[in-house]
Amino acid sequence: MSKTTPAGKLPLTFSDIKAAHEAISPAVIRTPTRLSRTLSNILGAQIWLKFENLQFTGAYKERGALNRLLHLDAAQRAKGVIACSAGNHAQGIPYHAKRLGIPATIIMPMATPSIKVEGTRVHGANVILYGDNFEESAAYAHKLTDRFGLTFIHPFDDPLVIAGQGTIAIEMLEDAPELDYLILPIGGGGMISGMSVAARTLSPKTRIIGVQAELFPSMHARLRGEAAHCGGSTLAEGIAVKTPGELTSKLVDELVDDIILVNESKLESGVSLLLNIEKTVVEGAGAAGIAALMAYPERFRGKKLGLVLTGGNIDTRLLADILYRELAREHRLARIRVELTDQPGQLAKLSNIIAEEGANIIEVVHQRRFSALPAKTAYVIIELETRGFEHFEHLLDVLRKEDIIVEDLDADLS
Repeated sequence: MSKTTPAGKLPLTFSDIKAAHEAISPAVIRTPTRLSRTLSNILGAQIWLKFENLQFTGAYKERGALNRLLHLDAAQRAKGVIACSAGNHAQGIPYHAKRLGIPATIIMPMATPSIKVEGTRVHGANVILYGDNFEESAAYAHKLTDRFGLTFIHPFDDPLVIAGQGTIAIEMLEDAPELDYLILPIGGGGMISGMSVAARTLSPKTRIIGVQAELFPSMHARLRGEAAHCGGSTLAEGIAVKTPGELTSKLVDELVDDIILVNESKLESGVSLLLNIEKTVVEGAGAAGIAALMAYPERFRGKKLGLVLTGGNIDTRLLADILYRELAREHRLARIRVELTDQPGQLAKLSNIIAEEGANIIEVVHQRRFSALPAKTAYVIIELETRGFEHFEHLLDVLRKEDIIVEDLDADLS
């Protein structure tokens, strides 16, 4: 059974989320919720995807940003707003602030991907890069708030922001009712908090599962009374929050059924799978739900699942690296090292065998001198394109039957 809403305890109500939905609907996209038949077949569950990566700013964050901006009084609008964010909140604020004629300053960690920095500047914000992480950026933003009398808009620990994010659940549960699970990314906890409040009213039987990156298990640890060991370079920088919100922690504790952790390889695989199957680009945080299904397939097998693709703002170079890394994990791209007698025709023989088995040679490095092999022996490193792991293993068997000494250089990726 899912958790139920404790009467009279929550700092946010479904009425707040309904009001937010009415307020922001004219200016945000009602993104589609679609059944993915192919992903459902692959992962053994009925998977419904909410495409928040199709918002104008590429992420759901503009929902909460707009709801907060609409509640500023005239004096606050005139002085302007300030926010800190790793990216998507930073784009939602200036996009809608510009529409409403409100000056916006955004503090971003220095390591924020360039696509998000430029995506913020293009909306007319005063962007300041400061600090190595969210916490350092936030501290600097608060200093500027006090100095210039700006209104600070928190990316998650604000009831109006949370209410705006919760509007996703209203739309999603209208389009895909009677979900068994909502599986949602958690950083600071704003989206899962708002969606949980809405879901407890609209679909009380739906269980709510949060997903965090293993490198940043802040909410997972907090709700268990454990020390959170956060740090490292996670693909899911949008949910790389060391300190979750006070308000969101209360809501998550009351309403979320469980929080699970996923590793970096599953996040990478999730990004690749969504691009290849759904032809949609998501950032690391946006792939957290799919990563959870791949990490815990038996837990969700046969269930009706709702996942939010929270954002698509990923650096194109990083996306290319992820796709190549996933091809390597599947051995659709692979490297082998082969020992050859250093005499004419040996490389041609090797190439012919590879071609006959339907693999494609992409690159060859032929090494004679810098080797510990005997002087009349050389080795070649060959990068191959194959149909996958089984095809690759078959190719190795064929080569070995020809008495060719061959080594899989990427065996540890499998």
